[in-house]
Amino acid sequence: MEEVEEVAVRGESLIRALEEWAPPALAVERDPIGLQVGDPGAEVTGVLVTLDVTEEVVDEALRLGANWIVSHHALIYRPLHHLRGDRPAGRLAAKLLKNGINVYVAHTNLDTAAGGVNDVLAEKLGLENAEVLAPHFRERLKKIVVFVPEDHHMNVLNAMCEAGAGWIGNYSHCTFNSRGTGTFLPREGTNPYIGQQGKLEQVEEVRLETIVPESAQARVVQAMLEAHPYEEVAYDIYPLDLPGRSFGLGRIGRLPEKTRLKDLAERVKQAYGIPALRLVGDPDRPVSTVAVLGGSGGRYARTALERGADVFITGDIDYHTALDALAAGLALIDPGHHVERLVLERVCQILREKWAPPGMKVVPTNVHRDPFQFL
Repeated sequence: MEEVEEVAVRGESLIRALEEWAPPALAVERDPIGLQVGDPGAEVTGVLVTLDVTEEVVDEALRLGANWIVSHHALIYRPLHHLRGDRPAGRLAAKLLKNGINVYVAHTNLDTAAGGVNDVLAEKLGLENAEVLAPHFRERLKKIVVFVPEDHHMNVLNAMCEAGAGWIGNYSHCTFNSRGTGTFLPREGTNPYIGQQGKLEQVEEVRLETIVPESAQARVVQAMLEAHPYEEVAYDIYPLDLPGRSFGLGRIGRLPEKTRLKDLAERVKQAYGIPALRLVGDPDRPVSTVAVLGGSGGRYARTALERGADVFITGDIDYHTALDALAAGLALIDPGHHVERLVLERVCQILREKWAPPGMKVVPTNVHRDPFQFL
């Protein structure tokens, strides 16, 4: 029996899968994201997903045989003036390079992405009709038109829509289709699906047109070309002067039913798996509209208030932000920065479903913990 040669999985494909879900364009300005250590052409032997890159996480990757780390927080966040082996940053960088471990960072693009950090935090609390709290990016839309022979019409339509075309709000497979006659004359060297060389052909075709977000354009075109029977596919792409989907930090939604602030705080502790939190506001106050933003979101307290939130859940709240919120009537819940770890399993799930070949290890870290302890 002839052996089948295994094809190495390269880092480019891992990065492509991550960026299809959380495109770099969704990151806030000057956020240090992307490949920070390593070679995109390096083979992937396993993936470890973490909130932060520490020596303990690197040791875990080595034990697991994973040579790629996907981190939410940047390894290199502030400018480095030196890499010294007697300092933590230099020692960590040397360990990564020595052992051939690559580090890819998805930060505010992962906060912003649909299904990313903030959606996970909102889902854990059961928020209904959650919307973006602080939009900072609106995706551009395109219209794609392709001409398809009638017998392949639905195959091409479904392939394009499954690849991301045809969404308007919560409606999928939104297209317009009109029938007409296409003509072509196959020249020497062609291999036509219909007709023969040197003879003008007339074919009943469908003009299929649909909308596509810019981030999905390449994927949709590829799916269209693979499903289309013609050797040369006739299609057009037009830019649209229409607002696309809005993306941004945080989410705001409503609880299934009104509850007391202190009961919501207990729900947050249970949902986020934390032993303690900080609370600003009357514990017996009834609340129903909740804003949540993973990480350090104190600067968005005013946004939450203006959007009608009764309570804002975010980490690293400072004294003056708390004092101002109290005066303005906005309750605050600070569960800490580390609750962003709840997205790690989601990242693993996306990679397993959309990218990982059979047998590829894609796991969340088990060693990194919140640096704060409660006594």
